[in-house]
Amino acid sequence: MIKFKSFSSGSCGNCYWLGIENDGRIEEGILIDAGVSLRRVRICLQQDGLSLNDFSDILVTHDHFDHIRSLGSYCKHLQRPVWTTATLHEALSHHVMTYEYIPSCRHILREDAWNDLCGGRIRVRCFTVPHDATQTVGFAITLDGYRYVHITDCGRMTEEALGFCAQADTVVLESNYDPEMLEHGHYPPELQARIRGGNGHMSNEECAAAISSFAHKNLRNVFLCHLSENNNTPELAYQASRPSVPEGVRLQTLPRQTPSVLFNL
Repeated sequence: MIKFKSFSSGSCGNCYWLGIENDGRIEEGILIDAGVSLRRVRICLQQDGLSLNDFSDILVTHDHFDHIRSLGSYCKHLQRPVWTTATLHEALSHHVMTYEYIPSCRHILREDAWNDLCGGRIRVRCFTVPHDATQTVGFAITLDGYRYVHITDCGRMTEEALGFCAQADTVVLESNYDPEMLEHGHYPPELQARIRGGNGHMSNEECAAAISSFAHKNLRNVFLCHLSENNNTPELAYQASRPSVPEGVRLQTLPRQTPSVLFNL
């Protein structure tokens, strides 16, 4: 059985856990991003009967603060492999939050190829998505053959990203803002332009259009992530995407600042 949990999803911090369970025991697990403190992750895992030993590797999508805030601490205290592209590892080696401890945990994801983690039971392929970081990647992940795609902080969908989603059992996808809330909110014009300019974030409507493009008969779950606290609500994000999600497929918004339940995918 494949398990999934979000610890936080938004500009305040991003961190997610994926694992393979067999007979009530986690056999393999990974973390995606490290924007939440190690103490908080430990507590949240314990509340579900899990521990820090239930993940062996960490994946990093990009080098913005809300995704790597605690990565240096993870490296210092856990010494787990940190997987991302060579470009991002170079940036992390100079970042104030990570430069001191990242070198000993550095593991390079080959681009345009599948990478084996956890003895090959978990395989990862990264793909670039438009976002104004040094580099931003999404992940196509298989766990004992189960297909999962993770895309956050994405200004617009690419054909490559849609292709991976069209093969996935579960997709985690950004639904960041409601256009009317953004337009009539307190953000200055320059920040609004950055958000909706194609290298910032995806709106609810753009997320819904993407789901319509990749939805297929074997899709099981769609999780909407990285909802803006100021320019969106869970209700608006859900209502925008619901018509695009096939009947029988679970659609769920992920909490911004609090942990989700532990999902069975």
